[in-house]
Amino acid sequence: MNTALRITAFTAGLAAAFGLALGVGHATGSDPAPKPAAEHAGHDAGHDGHAGHDTGGGPAAEHLPGGLQISERGYTLSVDNPFVTAGSPTDLRFRILGADGKPVTAYQQQHEKELHLIVAPRDLSTFQHLHPTLTADGTWSAPTAVPAAGEYRVFADFTPTGAGEGLTLGADLHAAGDLRPAPLPETGRTVTVDGYTVTLGGDLTPGRSNHLTLNVSRDGAPVTDLQPYLGAYGHLVALRAGDLAYLHVHPDTTTPGPEIGFTTTAPSGGSYRLFLDFQHQNTVHTAAFTVTADGTAAPAAPATEEPAADHQH
Repeated sequence: MNTALRITAFTAGLAAAFGLALGVGHATGSDPAPKPAAEHAGHDAGHDGHAGHDTGGGPAAEHLPGGLQISERGYTLSVDNPFVTAGSPTDLRFRILGADGKPVTAYQQQHEKELHLIVAPRDLSTFQHLHPTLTADGTWSAPTAVPAAGEYRVFADFTPTGAGEGLTLGADLHAAGDLRPAPLPETGRTVTVDGYTVTLGGDLTPGRSNHLTLNVSRDGAPVTDLQPYLGAYGHLVALRAGDLAYLHVHPDTTTPGPEIGFTTTAPSGGSYRLFLDFQHQNTVHTAAFTVTADGTAAPAAPATEEPAADHQH
């Protein structure tokens, strides 16, 4: 994920201020895997703290958030079968194709993994952070199951060996089934997940570097013995509602809680979903927040129990 509000970009991309477009109807169509484009020079920043990638398309493209493109800098995300059935286990298989059209087989580790895979629906109601396995022929695979029908976005966050900077590519995944569109989840500054209470501090101001804090407690007591997860005491992914732009976030914290800090820049105003992964007592938990990039949180609501996110280790 280029990972952690790399959360660079983790669910996109996990965009118009992370405004969110709802998936409508049954699964139809897919992102055709385009022929790899000629490689472009330049990339905004590394995995831990950039707001976009340089696609070589001029000033506007230089600040494009990650995850919005299926092909970038000569690399293409090719999903074997973008059609799945909601609620049914599936082996999600994909490849990263190089400029020569051949699968990439060598990657640099970022946050303890060679590739981070994020799966999120267009309504950002759920979030899966998967760690697929790689075969010798360049095929990645990850067992998963999407919980509901609709349109999903798959984000591959990786750095090919010798490529220098990492990048995040995104592709559509279509889940057939009984579709029940839902609005963007509303949260206040505090959510409860798996018995833990997580409180968000700080604001998102478009176009400016922002410092966010997340404070973790349990049964009214601060949690001061968080365990490292993916090389840090917290991992944050931010997705912009509407287009699911994937925002990478830079972790600032070097102590095991209770406060976890991140630095990020929102590319625009609008609504964003923030997904915080943290590990305690050998179990990874995910707290999700809805915020707006005008400096305020979404409409206040009582502490809510967030659905458990899926992880693979």
